[in-house]
Amino acid sequence: MSRRQAIQAGVFGALGLSLGDVLRLEARAQSPGTQAFNAAAGTRGKQARALSVIQLHLGGGVPQQESFDPKPEAPVEYRGSFSVTKTKHGDVFSENFPHTAAIADKVTIVRSMVGRIPDHGQATYHLFTGYTPTAVIDYPQMGAVVSHELGGRGELPPYIAIPNNNSFAGSTGFLSSTYGAFELGADPGQPGFKVRDFSIPDGVSSKRFDRRRTARQIVEKKIRDLEADPTTLDTMDDFYKRAYTLLTSPKAQAAFTLNGETEETMQLYGRDVVGLRGPDNKFHPKGLAERLIMARRLVEAGTRFVTVTYGEWDSHVDTRKSCLDQMPALDAAIAGLVTDLDRRGLLDTTLFWVTTEFGRTPKVNGTSGRDHWARCYSMLLAGGGFARGLIYGASDSTAAEPARDAVPLEHLLFTIYHQLGIDADKELVAFGTRPIEIVKDGKLVKGLLA
Repeated sequence: MSRRQAIQAGVFGALGLSLGDVLRLEARAQSPGTQAFNAAAGTRGKQARALSVIQLHLGGGVPQQESFDPKPEAPVEYRGSFSVTKTKHGDVFSENFPHTAAIADKVTIVRSMVGRIPDHGQATYHLFTGYTPTAVIDYPQMGAVVSHELGGRGELPPYIAIPNNNSFAGSTGFLSSTYGAFELGADPGQPGFKVRDFSIPDGVSSKRFDRRRTARQIVEKKIRDLEADPTTLDTMDDFYKRAYTLLTSPKAQAAFTLNGETEETMQLYGRDVVGLRGPDNKFHPKGLAERLIMARRLVEAGTRFVTVTYGEWDSHVDTRKSCLDQMPALDAAIAGLVTDLDRRGLLDTTLFWVTTEFGRTPKVNGTSGRDHWARCYSMLLAGGGFARGLIYGASDSTAAEPARDAVPLEHLLFTIYHQLGIDADKELVAFGTRPIEIVKDGKLVKGLLA
């Protein structure tokens, strides 16, 4: 039974706290029956520079040639149909990113990322967990590990997905479902946005709500007195406490809205930037501005890891059309968020990380598209102690292979964990006895850091 069906069927009972039940039931449904443990969980290293991460994931594979690693001197069948725009330091981005080029002194571009598998599902799992999929062990997402190791910084969940968790990205793996992403289940960029299951039911006053909570506590005390399983009850208590906080805290409620955001901020993030005409022959804003503004609000309120998804980048046919449709909003939103974080004094302690599971083939195919390519691609990072104004690494003349300073994905994940104060060599224990490194064979890329 789905979450929505369960709510509609009224199975949570008269004393139910709907959000708490949802959290509990999701955890039960996702729990693999094993739980990792870690004697030092919740501790933070002294070297921590970043308090939070905003990950903007561009699923499908963004072409490096049409974004941050153009090849203007290459033959047209390699360089594609776009020109370039210069940064303040004389480097070039694709002409699709003029706003990002203007704030390039605040970001780091890695042009020598190296993945393993040019398959969407496996590469996405690898990006989010640091491991390629196996039939034996399900590994936890980075957001889940951060939640497990560092815990919360306030009333909000430490790990949040906007609007939802990526279906290829795995989940909490061998960790408890307690550390999983809180999914909004709704898009902040759409009219009538409202976080799913995130309000007291209609017709229930706060006074009545508190009476229900008291009644539940009485029932649970009775169950404890009857020597029910205390572990199960403690877990239930945790979910209900979290739900109660989210439903009643003004700070938590405010963080999940866009209330108070100025028109200037909306324009800064490119709220009204559009791409090509839609099927109805009209131009439509993409909604990315609102998603990233909400991510910033959640980080300000204490969330440690926010994942935002945007676009469909699997352009095997007509890469130019895909870029013209999606990149204007992306360019404006990247520049807007970096600028806004910097103005608010949050850029030093917040890492903004733009990811894609792999790049695209060096040569344009026969249908004017580019196919999957994991051997060399680009990523953007800003803040969190990463060097500003840096182009790290280089690809060869057609963006096919790293020419210098190759960065395997595991190395970048290791470095991000390091900035969060987490030792990625540390072993978590799965199945009660099996130690597993947070990142296997990762190394610190010191050249990326300020």
